[in-house]
Order: sequence, then structure tokens, then C-alpha cells
Amino acid sequence: MAGAAVLALAGFVLLNASAFMHAYRMTHFAQAGTRTASPERLSVVQKAGVLLTGVRIPKPRLGGSPADHGLSGEEVRLTTPDGIDVAAWHVPVQDGLGTVVLFHGYTSCKAALLPQAKLFHALRWDALLVDFRGCGDSSGRVTTLGALEARDVAAAVDWLRLRRPGRPIVLFGRSMGAVAVLRAIATQAVAPPAGLVLECPFDRLLTTITHRFRVMGVPAFPSAHLLVFWGGVQHGFNGFAHNGVDYARAVSGPALVLHGADDPRVQVAEVEAVRAALGGPAQLHIFKNVPHGSYIEANPAEYRRVLSRWLATLTLPKHEQDIPDRRQ
Repeated sequence: MAGAAVLALAGFVLLNASAFMHAYRMTHFAQAGTRTASPERLSVVQKAGVLLTGVRIPKPRLGGSPADHGLSGEEVRLTTPDGIDVAAWHVPVQDGLGTVVLFHGYTSCKAALLPQAKLFHALRWDALLVDFRGCGDSSGRVTTLGALEARDVAAAVDWLRLRRPGRPIVLFGRSMGAVAVLRAIATQAVAPPAGLVLECPFDRLLTTITHRFRVMGVPAFPSAHLLVFWGGVQHGFNGFAHNGVDYARAVSGPALVLHGADDPRVQVAEVEAVRAALGGPAQLHIFKNVPHGSYIEANPAEYRRVLSRWLATLTLPKHEQDIPDRRQ
């Protein structure tokens, strides 16, 4: 009996140590090196190695600039409520209708959203493309899958309201960015925007972590739960309460929710749950035969049609009134 207890305790300790390391490697970008391939591309031996040591993800940096897409933009530096230096591009348009603030997904950066910025620019909307903390040209190497990134959303909105007062704002987020936007509205006292565009928001952090284990072909329980627990401990938040569905209930304005039908990491039912929880009018559009990724690249004509029609439905007052400065 004593031997069995010792083995059980040793297994428990090793399982938690592995989960702690996985959480650390998922939320701390490497300074350099080669990124671990996606689970779908790993061999059985490689998957076993990843399960033992965790993934390696260099700090996300993509080439490109607004000029590469025929846009004229300025570099912007923002400071978050907790003192993080965040980089952004501001791309104005003459006589624009308002500003779309764009937030990228996990292991990405603002350059990935330049195609969307170009589309919004053509539709007469300014664009503010933001690098989340730890990504692109922003400071640090830490990501929290949208939890602390909600403060980056708040900082961008604060900057924009001071720089462009009275202009309608649309918040755009992809995957992790979508949940960060929802969390910012729910927890950071961000004033209601004119609208939200949410691409493949996950319903719960535990759900999206569970999918990653299943793609690896290994049981998700209890590893996914331990990873969520230790990730929250490492960064000071409750990972089990980091849920897009819960945050969505704080939204009162119009929203457009976009998703790919063949996404293995965020399922249609999960996105539908987020849409159903939104407190305002919400449209859901699903792109057929499209996996997790960029919908504008997969089907540009359909993407433009959906976005332009939805933007045309927004009520855009000439001046926003009685919106307090959140930092006062």
C-alpha cells in the first residue's frame, strides 16, 4: 500500500510539474529560435516530446507595414493601466466614418491584420492596429490568452477617445483578441463602442485548451484543467473564469460574429454560445469550408460583402455624448 501511495504521489507531482511547464511555455514567448509545428503536422515522436517539454514559440513578429498595402499610417506608443508599453499603427482616412481598433490572435501581431485594415480603409473607416503585450513591437514576452490583454484594449480605446474625441469606435478582435475585447468591456469599464466584430471567439479558456490536447491525440483530462489552473496562477487570474460567454453578457451594442465551419480549435457551437450571450443585436456569419485562420484571405469577396453590409447597419451619431474619461 505504501509503495502504491508513493507512486501515486510521484505521478501527481510529475503531472503538475508538466502542466506548470506547459503553461509557462504557452504564455512566455522565446527570444528567438524555431517555433514548434502545429499539432496537425507533428509526428507521434514529436508529439511525445512536446507533451514532455511543452511548445516553443518565439515572440511573434511578422514583416510588413501599412505602406506595403498602400496605406499611410503613423507609429503609436500606448501605455496600459499596469505600465506596459504597447505598439500600434494608426491609419486615418479622410472624412472617415469612425475608427476600427483591431486586435490580433494568439501568437500573432498587428501586421497580420493589415488586409482587414485595408478593407476598412476602403469602406471609409480609420484603423488602429494594436500589438498585444509581448507581441510584435510591444514590450515583454508574456501572453495571457486575452486576460491581461484586456488592459491593452482599454489603453487603445483611451488613446483613441483622447486623440479622436466624438468619433464612433468599432472594436475588432480575432480569436484571443475577440475575447480580450469582450473582457475589456466586462471588466475594464470601456465605454460601449458603436459595434463589435468578433472572429472565432472561444467560449471558455478550458474549452480551447481541451481542443489542443485532442488535436494532439491525447486525453484532455486532467491535463487541460491543470494547465488552465497553473497558467492562471502564474499570471494572477482565474483561468477557469476566463470565458468569452461570460464576458459577452456585458455587451449591449451591435455585434458581428464570424467563424469558419471547419475550425478544429473553436467549434461552431462554442461561437454560437458567445453570440447568444451578447446583450445587443448580434449577427453570426459562418464561412463554409474555412478552418481556423484568416477569413478575408480565404474568401475576400464574401468577407467584404458581409463586413460592408453590417457596417452599413450601424447607427453612427455625429458626436458621442456623456462618455466619461475612464481614467478619471
